[in-house]
Amino acid sequence: MAFSSILYSPTQFTLPRPHLHRRSRPISIAAAIPPLTSAADISAVAEALDNTTIAVIGGGSVAALAAVLSLADPEKRRQMQAEEVGGGDKEVVREYFNNDGFQRWRRIYGDTDDVNKVQRDIRLGHSKTVENVMKMLLDEGPLSGVTVCDAGCGTGCLSIPLAKEGAVVAASDISAAMVAEAEKGAREELFKGTDSPPPGIVLPKFEVSDLESLNGKYHTVICLDVLIHYPQSKADAMIAHLASLSEDRLILSFAPKTFYYSLLKRVGELFPGPSKATRAYLHSEADVERALNKVGWKIRKRGLTTTQFYFSRVVEAVPA
Repeated sequence: MAFSSILYSPTQFTLPRPHLHRRSRPISIAAAIPPLTSAADISAVAEALDNTTIAVIGGGSVAALAAVLSLADPEKRRQMQAEEVGGGDKEVVREYFNNDGFQRWRRIYGDTDDVNKVQRDIRLGHSKTVENVMKMLLDEGPLSGVTVCDAGCGTGCLSIPLAKEGAVVAASDISAAMVAEAEKGAREELFKGTDSPPPGIVLPKFEVSDLESLNGKYHTVICLDVLIHYPQSKADAMIAHLASLSEDRLILSFAPKTFYYSLLKRVGELFPGPSKATRAYLHSEADVERALNKVGWKIRKRGLTTTQFYFSRVVEAVPA
């Protein structure tokens, strides 16, 4: 997920001037902290970033930034998270989205005013991704009767619009709290106070499951904003498994790995926020495409959703 503008934070780095013949006097360099990452960890720093003041990174501050980055140890923090929940990435994600993460992201994905500026922008970005995916699907024709697997459904932001278009949706998430919220929202949206949805509309089938445990066959498989929680080695296996579930089309979204976004993420790891979040991984488009090609799929369409704090690459793949 990329950016259209820049948020700055008054982070101060203090370095001595490199003049050996005179007494060193500290200088203060205000570093720009542009939007950080696109998933759970940006929400954790949102409160710290909101309503802050800004200054652009100066030409002489690159060394200062590098020095500070070298002192950070995000991998140690990640290991501590995993140890606390007794597992790896999957266990960290499950624990987070069943507890603090659920409360935070339910607000972000909802329509209440109980969000700050950063979270509101993330909400906008995610909704744009959903809109873009729906357009991508509908451009191919009506969805009535089309079977769709929404892997990592969250609070149902995509499952519910799919069901409204007549798709037969199997929605799953690793978080039981998210699944319960998604089913509650689907019943409210689709039933509209009645005992059943209108003709032609089927309530999505919701289940608690991680990606690797999903089974069945579907016309279309969709996985939005999930891969950011897993490193490329695990993402490769997930992509292969998702492709095995699809008969016709696979749609993925992920935070693209570029030098710029990698630097922003690295800076963001210096500011983990007031509460713990999941680990965040960027993925290069070439790596995702390579994983698809390896299992006999090719990318047919590409898209990019960008707001100030959200960036998401979307690809649609079909059998090669």
